[in-house]
Amino acid sequence: MACCGDLRMWNIIILGISFMLIFTAFQTCSMVEKTVLDSISHFSGSGYTSLGILYIVFSLSNWGAPSVVSIAGPKISMIFGSLMYFLFVLSFLRPMVWSLYLGSVLVGLGAAILWTAQGNFLTINSTAETVARNSGIFWALFQSSLLIGNLYSYFVFKGKQTITHVERTDLFIALSAAGLAGTLCLFLLRRRHVADSDDLISLQNPVTTREPDSPWRAFVRSVQLMKTREIILLCFSFFYTGLELTFFSGVYGTCISHNENFGEHRNGLLGISGIFIGIGEIFGGLLFGLLGKKTNAYGRDIIVMLGYVVHMSAFYIAFINLPEQSPVVETGAATYIVSNQYIAILGSFLLGFGDSSFNTQIYSLLGLIFPEDSSPAFALFKFVQSVAAAAGFYYSNVLVLKWQLLILVVTGTIGTVTFNVVEWESTRAQRSGYSTI
Repeated sequence: MACCGDLRMWNIIILGISFMLIFTAFQTCSMVEKTVLDSISHFSGSGYTSLGILYIVFSLSNWGAPSVVSIAGPKISMIFGSLMYFLFVLSFLRPMVWSLYLGSVLVGLGAAILWTAQGNFLTINSTAETVARNSGIFWALFQSSLLIGNLYSYFVFKGKQTITHVERTDLFIALSAAGLAGTLCLFLLRRRHVADSDDLISLQNPVTTREPDSPWRAFVRSVQLMKTREIILLCFSFFYTGLELTFFSGVYGTCISHNENFGEHRNGLLGISGIFIGIGEIFGGLLFGLLGKKTNAYGRDIIVMLGYVVHMSAFYIAFINLPEQSPVVETGAATYIVSNQYIAILGSFLLGFGDSSFNTQIYSLLGLIFPEDSSPAFALFKFVQSVAAAAGFYYSNVLVLKWQLLILVVTGTIGTVTFNVVEWESTRAQRSGYSTI
């Protein structure tokens, strides 16, 4: 039993480290993408459009991702998906419009496979008692990527009004190396042996184990799950996480770097913002991982409601501290308060902490109520999330800040309510001894 637990923990830690390295490359890239591309003279490609294409392809690919995972298995699927991320970051060494958009297509495809396989792998290596803890550990390690990449970008961009070819090249060589290292770490994941009876403990007891789905069955099961009450309600929560992902990973940092009221250090402040988003993510992941047993006892609704309050506070900070036009253009327009760098960074921390609140609890809830359908369940999560993210990146090109924040407030409120409904129903079902599905 101890050996089985050690193997599971080894896999969770290696999974988290791998994703930390892969997303050190990708998340840093996505945060600085618009700023970097805007610094290249006569370059007609758009960072927002690139990310919008990425999430459209991501959303569509999620319907086929469970089939890929059922054929190749989660480990090989994650290796393939991570290579697509590596190619995307590598394309920034010599930015061209066609390679920018082609890379966006490839990483959208790879992301669907990577995240579906990750959800499946995390579920396989968890039990009902450890799924909340494992989700928190993975999330904390994964989001450490925001610290590493943004610390580097801060020192590269500090005090710079424009980003030179040499600075861009140095940054993306380092990020590409990190992405490749993350892919190589995935080879260290260890396969569990079916012969180990203790290794077959599922998330819900008792539950029947079944053979891995065929590709067609995996697709059909995704369609079937989409019609269930739990998934329909959770789709509102999934959708909100996609919109707030757009905001904290692309829009908020751009608003800071476009805010001329911050002076010559505004591009460097972009990196500091990313660092504090990462600190918020890591703090939330560790906190909710440590509280895993209490979450099982008292419910996930409290954490999600905490995340909701934290996010509403962050949106208010953005509203009063950043110019309306800052998502789209560089501007020194007046704000409701005198633009303050420290308040802006506080908003970054709150965005990260709130994001970890929602995502860790969604991971935990999906792993608990869909233990035998983890691949299609996580694929549907990523499908809806990526549709929302694509929509968010497209309207970020045209909507001023206040309208973007209004959309986030409305969808966040609805998503919080629907998550809590599913959580309460799931808790009642677990206590009554029957499945909610």
